[in-house]
Amino acid sequence: MAVVAVLWRIWRSRNWVVFEGKQVGIPALMRQFHQQYEEWVSLPKESCISLPNPQSAPDPPVNGSSLVCLWDGATRNGSHSAGGMVLLGLGREVLWAQGYQFPGVDAPSVAELLCLRESMRWCIAHGLTTVRFEGDALVLIDKIKKGSTADSQVGAILEEVVHLFDSCDGFGVRFVGRRNNRVAHLVTRKALSLYPTMSRLFDFQT
Repeated sequence: MAVVAVLWRIWRSRNWVVFEGKQVGIPALMRQFHQQYEEWVSLPKESCISLPNPQSAPDPPVNGSSLVCLWDGATRNGSHSAGGMVLLGLGREVLWAQGYQFPGVDAPSVAELLCLRESMRWCIAHGLTTVRFEGDALVLIDKIKKGSTADSQVGAILEEVVHLFDSCDGFGVRFVGRRNNRVAHLVTRKALSLYPTMSRLFDFQT
């Protein structure tokens, strides 16, 4: 993983020099490498929430209608973070809910993006390609819509998220207030409360 992280940062720095005219020194490159490596080693340990039929993913939407995926992220004690995603059906009923833990991540914006990325990957893995992702991270959502990845803190993850949106025509993103994102927030808080549980099922109804 360390080797891949080094090669990835060298490649990104090369692109900055060639396409944007930016110069990247060795100290900056090393900082970027360490940040990238820490992000990758903190990939989520899933904490799933059971649903009426947790063994099977929901069926893809019909007639071009979009499912809705609410997502949220939060940090605790400056030492770890968590995220929560809730997939809603065409009638806004809960189809699936899942929590993620991000050990070592201490920035809320990073937790938000990691949760969105993992939610998108989950949908793709389960054949759900017509999904509207709704969250309350207004600044991040604006960056995603503009395709702007110039962010020193979350640039690498933001770039991955933008790429996922670009590669899936049926994906969209929309800002909703905290009140309308309350279910995903509750799942996130539950995932935080389970830390450092590696994996655990629990009843969403409770």
